[in-house]
Amino acid sequence: MMRNLLLFILAFLPLASFANVYSIPQDGSRLVGELQEHVVQKGDFFQTISKQYNIGILELMESNPGVDPFLPTPGTRLLIPTQMLLPDVPHKGIVINLAELRLYYFPKGGKEVHVFPVGIGRVGRETPEMVTKIKSRIPNPSWTPPASIRKDHLEERGEELPRVVPAGPDNPLGKFAIQLSYGDGSYLIHGTNKDFGIGMRVSAGCIRLNPDDIEWLFDKVKYGERVTIINETVKTSTEPDGRQLIEVHSPLSTTGGKADTVSEMKRGVVEFIGKDDVDYTKANDALLTRSGIPVNIQS
Repeated sequence: MMRNLLLFILAFLPLASFANVYSIPQDGSRLVGELQEHVVQKGDFFQTISKQYNIGILELMESNPGVDPFLPTPGTRLLIPTQMLLPDVPHKGIVINLAELRLYYFPKGGKEVHVFPVGIGRVGRETPEMVTKIKSRIPNPSWTPPASIRKDHLEERGEELPRVVPAGPDNPLGKFAIQLSYGDGSYLIHGTNKDFGIGMRVSAGCIRLNPDDIEWLFDKVKYGERVTIINETVKTSTEPDGRQLIEVHSPLSTTGGKADTVSEMKRGVVEFIGKDDVDYTKANDALLTRSGIPVNIQS
């Protein structure tokens, strides 16, 4: 009786987001996590499913091409992209890969990594790549929209933004903000007051997290901690067991149209694909599919 009552209550509670935590292999492997499967139930759609697993909507779409994100057919088996290659940068502090729309947080000790979906800058207001540090931590931040954003908002919506939006439910920064020591300090990692935009390109250049995620991260990070923002469409790894793994994401367009993965490839990726023990056909399929899931292309 008590168990049924608890399940009934939980069914009507909003879905809370919790970081996906992965153990970091100690043998030199960069592969973490395990793929999961979700069977679509009546009433499911990609936004509710992405919240359930705390992943981004676009990455869920990448791993399940051809499935209607708004009306997935009940009974459809979805692949949940909770397996990934760690970015090939120093595993310190915060690492954000724009192409993945993921934030990685590496606590000291090197034994685990916490992964969050993020919203990033939209076309025309792209989030820049950078290696920087945390300048300040701001609880209950106010928001001072730049003149350019106030101008765009007026032109697009016919509404004039106030010069300063105080802390509170109407503040788009949410309850917590982490200021980065980059440029004029206007780039933030912050929360949101809207149930929309995580795992998408919707911001004016800042990094947006779910409210629960930013609250957790805000409590863990420290002043001066390293922040690395990259834009790596293709990740590769030669694993200790000999597997040649590649993980391909859709490149970020700068025009609103589709970008070409092949033209975005960097020299290291080209050299990886050219290895003798790599199957070129498998590699080409991975580059074209862009599933966002690690694939073994060993010959």
